[in-house]
Amino acid sequence: MKLLALSLLSVGLFAGHPSPTSSVAKDKPVKAVQADECPDDLCLIYGRIQVVDSFPDCKVKIVESFEDMRVKVVDSFADDVALWKFVDSFPDYKIQFVDSFPDFTIRYVESFPGVDGD
Repeated sequence: MKLLALSLLSVGLFAGHPSPTSSVAKDKPVKAVQADECPDDLCLIYGRIQVVDSFPDCKVKIVESFEDMRVKVVDSFADDVALWKFVDSFPDYKIQFVDSFPDFTIRYVESFPGVDGD
């Protein structure tokens, strides 16, 4: 039985249960490869978001239509695509709101957050 459990863990068939070799960071959003660089995949940007004036990971413009991402602001469980919890410390991503030359655009919504094509 122990051999079967170990082989299933190594294959990753115990869904929802981290394997002994996995880290907690796997469940967190993936940071950009280089500092101060926004990821190409907008689906990676969720979680704890800090608004900064300088040295952001991404530059964001708020629009009313034709957005790249529909963002829902939450107080807890910001663990899915386009769910953002604004924080003052220990962010997953730092963003700067700009009027021109954004990395992507967002629109705040109350329902159906996400990225087109997700």
